[in-house]
Amino acid sequence: MSADQMSRHDPGLSGGQPNPRRRILVVEDEEPVRRLLRNLFEAEGYAVSEARNEAELLRCLETQDISLITLDLTLRSEDGLAIARGVRALSDVPIVMVTAKASDVDRVVGLELGADDYIVKPFNVREVLARVRAVLRRTEPRARRQGIEKNDCLRFEGWELDLAGRQLTASDGLAHDLTAAEFKLLEAFVRRPLRVLSRDMLIDLVNGQDAEPLERAIDTLVGRLRKKIERNPAAPLLIKTVRGAGYMFAAKVAAFQVR
Repeated sequence: MSADQMSRHDPGLSGGQPNPRRRILVVEDEEPVRRLLRNLFEAEGYAVSEARNEAELLRCLETQDISLITLDLTLRSEDGLAIARGVRALSDVPIVMVTAKASDVDRVVGLELGADDYIVKPFNVREVLARVRAVLRRTEPRARRQGIEKNDCLRFEGWELDLAGRQLTASDGLAHDLTAAEFKLLEAFVRRPLRVLSRDMLIDLVNGQDAEPLERAIDTLVGRLRKKIERNPAAPLLIKTVRGAGYMFAAKVAAFQVR
């Protein structure tokens, strides 16, 4: 029985609990393999996105909340190891490498680049599912730290941001006014701390579908927000500029519920 048939007929592969908050990004340039993995993960309740190359992968990372990436290292025209290195420089999203390269050297290099696991083709779908589940279990505490509920209040560097009440309070208890755009920008940052956000992504998060595709508009908005939350806006410690990539909120963020 083929792997595709196994995924359709084995009841042990379709009885998982739904995972509505978990999205797996399948990076694979062979359409049959992408389809197989999509069917496998969707049968377990995961949301699935697909990418055929590095550009599509990065676009998904910018616009979607990805819980795990399966990455084929033998893409036709791109170096999978180089892609993994680039992803790890931008994000700590778990990576499971899937490849036909079975040598110990390739496996070690992949793991040293920051991969969380390594699967060799041809693979058994049960093994793929088991390894993905194991990686998600191991990285769940990290995901919980980064995940922030909409009704939470958030603390960072003495500040408190009430998302429901749309209020920013300093350590001395004084409330600070933010415009609607400034609030949306700060919310976008604190929901994604320690992660590089491109200007295009910030435009979408602040303005949604009505966004004006002007990078300088985001730069201006960042400058205004820095003046309100940074001790020295000329040498920002919270909202860092990442040259050639965008911005990163460099503070640790803690969530708590309003009583």
